Amino acid sequence: MRLKRKGIAKAARAGFAAGYASGQRDGACDSISQHIQLPAPKKLNVCVLYIPQGFEAIDTGIVEALRQTVREVHVADPSIMAEQASFIRPDWMLVLNGLHVFPNNHLEQVDAVRALGIRTAIWFADDPYVTADTVHIAPRYDVVLTHELSTVELYRELGCQQVIYMPLAVHPQWFKPMKVEAKYRSDICFIGQAFWNRVELFDAIAPYLQGRKVFIAGGLWDRLRTYKQLKPFIRHGWLPVEESIRYYNGAKIVINMHRTTEAGKDNKNSLNLPGRSINPRTFEIAACGTLQLTDEREDLASYFRPGIELETFTSPSELVAKMNYYLTHEDQRRQIALSGLRRALADHSFVQRLHTVAEVLKW
Repeated sequence: MRLKRKGIAKAARAGFAAGYASGQRDGACDSISQHIQLPAPKKLNVCVLYIPQGFEAIDTGIVEALRQTVREVHVADPSIMAEQASFIRPDWMLVLNGLHVFPNNHLEQVDAVRALGIRTAIWFADDPYVTADTVHIAPRYDVVLTHELSTVELYRELGCQQVIYMPLAVHPQWFKPMKVEAKYRSDICFIGQAFWNRVELFDAIAPYLQGRKVFIAGGLWDRLRTYKQLKPFIRHGWLPVEESIRYYNGAKIVINMHRTTEAGKDNKNSLNLPGRSINPRTFEIAACGTLQLTDEREDLASYFRPGIELETFTSPSELVAKMNYYLTHEDQRRQIALSGLRRALADHSFVQRLHTVAEVLKW
């Protein structure tokens, strides 16, 4: 009976500590969100026809930002973009990515839109992983925006007249701090496809993950050599965006590992261009107010301060060492997460990014 009472008391203390830490985090996140009030953007006298890719979080973020940035916004399915452009006669047609769900006559439609005197811009969000396709798409547009540094010179060499490096951003009305149920809580979280470099990483850290509360979601995770060992942590298949946001919020640490760029390994990067730029997930995790441990990309320090607003790793052993440290140093973990949240809200929303797009396109 005495041992049982001790066990109950210990569990109660642990629950109180967890609740206290969660309350501290929630209060601090609320304070940051309330204090970062950016001025309302002045609407520009421009009409934009936006063509979505089907990347729900990115498309929604861009559309909402456009509604705050320009006079008039229309959204059309890729299959009828030329028809809609002819009907609406926008000043610009802005296309996201131009891949996957776009019809076979995509480029002929772009030609038809340009023939109407309507300016066209494409914003590539999958570079450099599909350059076998984008090299045919880019020259058909007036302006090429790419979130990847390594493809800027490529498109210029193809004869594209205006090529602009333009990072993506976050939709903070979706990706934001929130209270979540216990089922979403974890020590360590990773959400994404099991590309081969990610498989190698998780095989290497599998011994460390044992005995911890881990959540992994995505496809192809049966590639793991340690699959049987990690299987209890894995949720197979696509995870809805709203669920990803809850899992980010419930995690103590979220790992962000960029996919491999090696030609032939889960991509169509036929030119074997390196990955120099950060992915959208970098902004999204930060906006949830959770500590992010990310592998390094060349432009990372332009958007977040490593060691202050997020943490980085260059090897499995460094990742393990940093996870171990931050799982046992709550204050430091929370401080970096809150600093990352503050930076994401202040500098990296889609509203702010569309201001930059508007400037370079001279809207």
